[in-house]
Amino acid sequence: MGNRISGVILAGGSNKRFGGITKANVVIGGKSIISRILSIVSDLFDEIIIVTNTPEEFREFIQYRIVKDLFQKAGPLGGIHAALKATSADAIFVFAADMPFLDRKIISDQINEFNKGEYDVLIPAVNQFIEPLHAIYRRLVLNDLEKFLSERKSKAVRDFLREVSVGYFQLQETEESKRAFVNINSPTDLDKTSF
Repeated sequence: MGNRISGVILAGGSNKRFGGITKANVVIGGKSIISRILSIVSDLFDEIIIVTNTPEEFREFIQYRIVKDLFQKAGPLGGIHAALKATSADAIFVFAADMPFLDRKIISDQINEFNKGEYDVLIPAVNQFIEPLHAIYRRLVLNDLEKFLSERKSKAVRDFLREVSVGYFQLQETEESKRAFVNINSPTDLDKTSF
């Protein structure tokens, strides 16, 4: 089985562009984005952690572990930190809660690649595009991340990645890979996307 990995959904975020509606709860084709994500990933992981600072919005998912950020206003890095702190697994596979079209095959292939390597973090890459919020983070980076969040002004995931050993999971640019990494950031993204 290799490393034990927990699945993590980062459902925080200020959601300003959605008028305050939590993006994870935006309904697409009759299903909320978080429900879509869970239907794709829940049987791939023994443990699923949902990171949110508004746990009351996710009451219907009480069968999963729901945790809050310990570092406030630290963006996705704060969520990654909270999940690493909460899990007892060797690593976490982090998914942004605004990605409704995750691809099971890409996720499984990425896990297999991670289990073969020694990276602290494994991030998918399509040409020059990388997606650090569809990435596997080893629990060993927790101390580095706490130090980074405590000392730095930057809360950018990409700045933190310079501090650890990162591998890139190279993917061909296909319709599947492009669709798998679609983020729904604003209502106009909903209009542009076919479901």
